[in-house]
Amino acid sequence: MTVETPARRGELDALRVFVVLGLVFFHSALVFSPDDDYYVKNADTTDAITVLAGLGVIWAMPMLFLVAGLGSRYSIRRRGASRFTRERLLRLGVPLVFGTVVLCPLPQWLRLRAADSGYHESYWHFWPRFLTVRPDLGDFPFVLEGRYFETGHLWFVVLLVTFSLLLAPVARPLAGWGERVSESVARRPALLLLPAVPLAAINALLGMEEGFAGWNRWAYLLFFLFGHVFADDVRVRAGLRRISGPVAWTGGLLFAGTAPGFLTLDDPFTEWNALALVTRAVFGAAGWCWVVAILGHLDRPRAPRPPSRAMVYLGIAALPVYVLHQPVVVALAYGVVGWSAPIVVKYVAIVAGSLAVIFVTYEYGVRRTRPTRFLLGMRAAPPSPPSPVSDVMPPSGREPPHTRDDHAG
Repeated sequence: MTVETPARRGELDALRVFVVLGLVFFHSALVFSPDDDYYVKNADTTDAITVLAGLGVIWAMPMLFLVAGLGSRYSIRRRGASRFTRERLLRLGVPLVFGTVVLCPLPQWLRLRAADSGYHESYWHFWPRFLTVRPDLGDFPFVLEGRYFETGHLWFVVLLVTFSLLLAPVARPLAGWGERVSESVARRPALLLLPAVPLAAINALLGMEEGFAGWNRWAYLLFFLFGHVFADDVRVRAGLRRISGPVAWTGGLLFAGTAPGFLTLDDPFTEWNALALVTRAVFGAAGWCWVVAILGHLDRPRAPRPPSRAMVYLGIAALPVYVLHQPVVVALAYGVVGWSAPIVVKYVAIVAGSLAVIFVTYEYGVRRTRPTRFLLGMRAAPPSPPSPVSDVMPPSGREPPHTRDDHAG
């Protein structure tokens, strides 16, 4: 059995919350990006967004999949593979269907209105056209397509459901293999750099996908599996701490090395020439270095203490906030881009307005009732009066036992 520490990984909880909230800032910024086909675009754009976006996509979504993999480890050990599968289908499948049917049509409808001032179709006439779909097994696991249909930002949930279903039948042999590898890592921490090789190969040969935050969809499977098998093994964690310094420098240099390809090629994500292949490969290796460096630097000895009420609240809100965030950002952006104001003013308005709407919706429209909690992937609330913290932190200050595997997203 893999060696692991008993304490909850507070730094990974914080990373998960940071990434999910950061998506509000990230998607708001895409409104002002000159080279991204976002739903709503401002008339004025800035190249600074391209550079700042690159600093986020290289590690943020990979880290979210890694943390989800760690959550799946706890869940499988508690429930077993069959109950884990049922639990993931409910906690992820239900919000995926709900979000796709109820929330995802809005950004597509606003895209049409923003692109054509003569487009006056009502939302309720557009909605059934959005849901007109046909099977498309060639884009697995995205098995439905239509002229207007998309899963939008819920691609993360689609992949997470898929990876969870693929993991369940092989979790036991993976645990045994991980034990043997961890023993080798304890002697040679540099082995932790080896995943950079398949990540580089996947991105280079299968291509990077702009719709999936710049990574190939199957690269995320490696981050998910690493999180499941290794992320909480004390020997692997010690190795990550030992190599995090030099790996951080290496990741920075590799990321800088992608600049010629991304800045000069017409389509560095899919072109088949030497520069494009090298650029994608280097990006994959750089992303792994960034993740390793972040994990190692954040995993430092600290006195055990219960998480703050705010962090527990935000951690449990992470999946509903993720599902809600993009339609809210797009709707706010649609109203703001017409203002006669500098980019920075519009950006602040979109971010601040989106966060306010998201959390008011979560607190008063999702968290307090059992049906809405179910639709957004939350567990049933405990029998206590609704308040901002009552269902996530009991009076004793101890962590409620049901949140141990809430890393899953």
